[in-house]
Parts: sequence; structure tokens; C-alpha cells
Amino acid sequence: MTGQLDVIREANLGIIALNRPEAINALNLEMIDGITRALEQWADDEEIRLVLFEGRGPRGFCSGGDVRAVRQAVLDGNAEEADTFFAAEYRMNGIIARYPKPLVALTHGIVMGGGIGIAGHCAFRFTTSEARFAMPEAAIGFTCDVGVNFILSKAPVHRALTFAMTGVPVGAADALALGLTDCAIDPARRDAVRAGIAAAAGAARIDAALGALMQAEMAPVGEAALCAAADRHAGLDWTDEAAIIGTAGLEPQLAQLALRSPTSLIAIAESHHAARRLSHIGAVLAADLRLARLLCRLPDFAEGVRAVLVDKDQKPAWRPNSLAGVDRSSIRAVVGAA
Repeated sequence: MTGQLDVIREANLGIIALNRPEAINALNLEMIDGITRALEQWADDEEIRLVLFEGRGPRGFCSGGDVRAVRQAVLDGNAEEADTFFAAEYRMNGIIARYPKPLVALTHGIVMGGGIGIAGHCAFRFTTSEARFAMPEAAIGFTCDVGVNFILSKAPVHRALTFAMTGVPVGAADALALGLTDCAIDPARRDAVRAGIAAAAGAARIDAALGALMQAEMAPVGEAALCAAADRHAGLDWTDEAAIIGTAGLEPQLAQLALRSPTSLIAIAESHHAARRLSHIGAVLAADLRLARLLCRLPDFAEGVRAVLVDKDQKPAWRPNSLAGVDRSSIRAVVGAA
């Protein structure tokens, strides 16, 4: 147990609780390393049969990675520190995705970026019905990373790209439709569901116990509004600036496209299409790391984090400021696009 991460054993259950509520449990390197150590130790521990991820505090499960610290390292001339952070985070994502024991995520509130990178790769994913999911990286000059393209590749491409490129927060209905979670629960039932997860750790058939819990606890979620908007524009060319801007003017859910980093939009589109051709999570995460190393050294990353998270003026000056000015060849080279 550390000040920012609670690692707890309860009989056959291992619990990893993100405990940095003042930052909505934003992941730093210490937390990432702690998660990795716990998972590696429990993988060979016969007493631990199931592992639960949860987040402390009322605001949410996890707001993503601590990109302000990453930005500062780049500005200080220590981009290698950024490389170390991303390599550690993506290694953790891979361990979660390929874990030999059942992993359960119980999320609430804000579930963004690196939070989806943890919860989305778990085998059993519960979320409260008021949760908000997002991959907001296009707003900070970065890309949809942490292996999320591997998850989104199972959704229709137009829905996946709408979610990843707009970066807008979506509710549980969209998260279910996109394959980011499995079961939306009534927030008032969160403690009861947690107790059910703990009980499943001692069940003869853990998978069956968790499946039954999901079936019993699924709550109404309403319309998947972002997916519905995406369906109305399924044929949109996501690399055509005029088409994007024109569509953004017609759909409130797509309006954020016109405000995003052009470099990010191209990076997200290219990396997503490349991920659909890859057969395993390891290859997707390797491409994510190559792309992260490129993008964190480009001007839009430092500028985007400044505008959104540091100065918070929400007025980034993107360079280049149009899709036509983006060097697509360098992005395609690192993601392995044909």
C-alpha cells in the first residue's frame, strides 16, 4: 500500500484501488509501477483467484495519465522521461489484457484515457450508469493510446473514430455500444455489486458467478447518443477537412472535431485503421509506444496540455493548424500503416 495506490488482499480476492482522489486518480509512474508489481506477484499466487480494480473518491475511477508531468519533462529537455512513462504504462496495459486470472473493473464517474486503459482491458467490466467515458487526447495534441484501439476495433469503424477523434465524454449506453464496458449498474448498488465480486472470488466457477452478477445487476442506460450521431454519418471521410468541418456544423456531438489538433486527428485515424489489421494487443501497444514517442516531441502536445490542463484557457495554437499541413508519412511510418 502506498499513498496513491492501495494494494489489498481479502481472502481469495486481490484489490488494486487507485487512491489519488484529488487528481481523480490520474496515473503517475509510481502508481503504474505499483500496479504492475502487484499483478506480477499475484499471477503466481495460488491464493489469489480474482483481482478487482476500483478508484477511491467520489469524482471518478481515473482521469487518465498525469500528462502535465510528462509535458514538463519534455519542456525540460528530458523527453526520455516521457518515453519511460509511456513504456511503463503500455506494459501494464498489456499485462492486464493478457492476465491469467479473472480481472474485474468496477468504475464510476470519470473514466478517461489511462483509466480506460486499465478498466477496458479487464475480463469483466462493471460501471455505474452515471459514468462518463472519454479518450480526450485529440484536445491535447496526443492520440488514442493505451491499447484502446484494440478494444474499439471490434466496434463499427465510424463509431470508433467518432468516439476517438471527438474526444467527447459519453455515457454508459455509448460505452456499452463501443465495447468499453460490459455491465452498467445503478450507482446505489455499487457496494452490493462490490460484495458480489468479492464473493465470486470464492466461487467454484468464478466466470459463471460474475456473469450471473452482471445479468442480475444490469441497469437501464438510455440512448447511445454519440453512436447514433456517428451512424448518421457512417460514410464520413475522417481525413477530409471540409467533410469534417461541414459535418461538425450539423451534429452537436461532432462539433468538437473542428477544435481538435489536426495532427492528433490524423494520428488517431491512421493508428486506428492500422490497429484493425493487427491480431493481438501486443502489436497495438507497440505501435502506440512508437506513436507516443513521436507525438510528445511535436509542438501540439505541449501546447494542448498547456491550453487544457495548465493555463486552462482552452485556446490552443495548433501547428500545423490544418489537416493538409500534417506530415502523414511520418505518422504512417510509426504505426505501420500501409
